[in-house]
Order: sequence, then C-alpha cells, then structure tokens
Amino acid sequence: MSLGVLLVEDDKDLRSTLRQALIVEGYRVAAAASLADARALWQHTTPEQGFDLVLLDLGLPDGDGRSFLIELRTQSQTPLIVLSARHQDGEKVQLLDLGADDYLVKPFGVGELLARMRVALRHRGRSVVAAVTHYVQDPLEIDIARHRVNRAGVEVHLTPTEFNLLARLVRNAGQVVTHRQLLLDVWGPEFTEHTHYLRLYMGQLRAKLEADPAQPHFLLTEPGVGYRLTEPP
Repeated sequence: MSLGVLLVEDDKDLRSTLRQALIVEGYRVAAAASLADARALWQHTTPEQGFDLVLLDLGLPDGDGRSFLIELRTQSQTPLIVLSARHQDGEKVQLLDLGADDYLVKPFGVGELLARMRVALRHRGRSVVAAVTHYVQDPLEIDIARHRVNRAGVEVHLTPTEFNLLARLVRNAGQVVTHRQLLLDVWGPEFTEHTHYLRLYMGQLRAKLEADPAQPHFLLTEPGVGYRLTEPP
C-alpha cells in the first residue's frame, strides 16, 4: 500500500511542487494550507488511508506550526519533518526536543527531502527505498515525472486511470503488486474487491503496449495474486 503524507504548507507554489513530486514517488498526499485544514485532515482520515508521515511548515496563516506538532505528539508518534525558512539553531533544537524527527531549512532540494523522509520512516520501522520513476526496456520507455509513455519511439496516449495503474507497477518494477494493493492505490479503499476493474484496465494497457496482448512480455499476470511489470535488464 502507498504511504500517506500530510503536507502542511501555505505557499501555494511550493505546496503544488512538493505534492506533485511526492505523488510521482508513489506517496498518497493530502495537502493543507493552514492549521485548521491540517487538523481537519488529521482527524477525519480513515485508518486505511491514514498518514505515515507529516511535512509541516511553521509560518501558517492561522498560527505557528509548532502547535500542531505539540498536539500531534500527544496522540501519535507519526514521523514529522519541519519545513521552514527559519534557520536559528535554538529554534531547531526546541522543535526537535518537542518531537520533530527532522528540520529542513528552505530552500531545499526535493531529492534531499525525499531522502530525509526515507530516513525518518526507517527510524520508525518502515522500510522505504527510492521509487522507480523512469523505466526503459526496449521498445518501452515510461517517464512518470514527465507523464510520458513511448513505444518504439512513438508516444502512447493513456487515460488517467491507465497511466496511474502503469505508474504503480513501474514503481515496483520486477515485483508482484497484489490485486488489493493496485485497487487501493489506483481506485481507493471502496474498490478493493472490484477485481474486474483490474482485468479491464490491464487488458487496455496490454493492447496499447504489448506486441501481442495475448502473450504479454511486459505486463505479466501472477495468477491469484496480482500483476508484475518485468524488471529492466
């Protein structure tokens, strides 16, 4: 199942950039622009769609982010990384002592943020590796970040659902992804029993990507378990 991230950031452009980067990596992202939004999202998320990590800005329009950190630590040990333009050592120490797992000073690179997220999750017992976002195996090339799929040099047009399903398999290329995981991550928790959706969309993907859809080379079925995208050489 994809890991859920609560992103609390009032800067619209930065929030959008981070949200898209996290989605490309395979995270489920709920974004909040204020403390009120963050509290509402935290309180009303379902257990199956819960948050595995929080990214928290400090300077929010309705208060200081540290108040949310304090509230969260009274009820959860979910990893939390502070994102802030404030760089005073004293404040960093205070926030770490209050329970923040890390403190990242703006501006920062997305790659560094993703690496620090993986470290914070590992410290809480969650084994996380960088997702595969670029897949090349002749004649296929799939670039999740650029939202492009090419076959033998020709761009293949996919529906949003087809692309999301393919992207989920790319992120775990070479590994079996179960029916339930695919349905949960692509369609949502209310569709986890609708395996006919998978058969339909996998058939559509094979028709667009395989030389012989009846004898697939890339998109393989693991009977009774799920599907696997073959690992590049």
